[in-house]
Amino acid sequence: MYDLIVLGGGPAGLTATSYALRKRLNVLMITKDLGGKTNYRLQLPFVEKHLVINGEETVNRFVNEVEYLDFARKFDKAEKVERQNGGFRVHTSAGDTYDARAVIVATGAIGTLMDVPGEKEFMMRGLCYSAVSYAPLFIDREVCVIGDSKLALRSVAELAHIAKRVTLVAPTHGELDSILGRKILDDPKVEVLEGYRVEEVLGDSHARKLVVSQDGSRRELEAEAFFVELALKPRSEAVADLVPLDDSGRIKIDATNQTGVDGIFAAGDVTDVFAEQVLIAVGEGAKAALTAYEYLLEKF
Repeated sequence: MYDLIVLGGGPAGLTATSYALRKRLNVLMITKDLGGKTNYRLQLPFVEKHLVINGEETVNRFVNEVEYLDFARKFDKAEKVERQNGGFRVHTSAGDTYDARAVIVATGAIGTLMDVPGEKEFMMRGLCYSAVSYAPLFIDREVCVIGDSKLALRSVAELAHIAKRVTLVAPTHGELDSILGRKILDDPKVEVLEGYRVEEVLGDSHARKLVVSQDGSRRELEAEAFFVELALKPRSEAVADLVPLDDSGRIKIDATNQTGVDGIFAAGDVTDVFAEQVLIAVGEGAKAALTAYEYLLEKF
């Protein structure tokens, strides 16, 4: 039986595993890859990689600590976590099971796809799923946001402070009646296309246009980047029957990353912690590992 199993190998999971190793815990990280979403960096024709500070460099420091330790990681996906005497059992998609006294869930969240032609071709090449991560790059530029939820409206509001022009493609009225929505509607730098849906993404080496439609009429929108902000889906399914979740399916945690279930902790974008940012996830992963360590000291 392991002392600790960490689910997920993104910023939070890598940091938690690294901290657990430093505490000399018998830890196993179960993940499909090392780095999570930081493996997918937005490529833009007007930005040189060396001019931008991004989460990739930070996370790679933790990747370097873990990637050569075969005994501390398994490339697999956790499907379900069950209670058992003295701890928990993790079932994986490969059909294996692993037992541990404590578990940290750091499985992250994924953006909702538009599922239209051209999306996969231009993904992270002018088309991405996190405006909050890249907004500072668009000073005096034209951008487009797709979505009608609070997430999309927040992205538009942030971009409007920086960009020359922002177009919001809102499939429905969504949350446009909110305080933030009314602010956006009154902003002269923002054009809101309510009731429009994306039909196709067009481009060359990078995404250059969106084909959108409303009631059969079609038009093309040009921009220097396109942000899909439909919703974030937390990957909390493996523990959905064990820990409290909010209405969006995110794991509820306290200030020390405890879930309310003894022995299960959570960190990063799979939780209800504010802001989807690499450095926040790194800090949350460290906290979760230290809290799990204190738990193991007391209980075992």
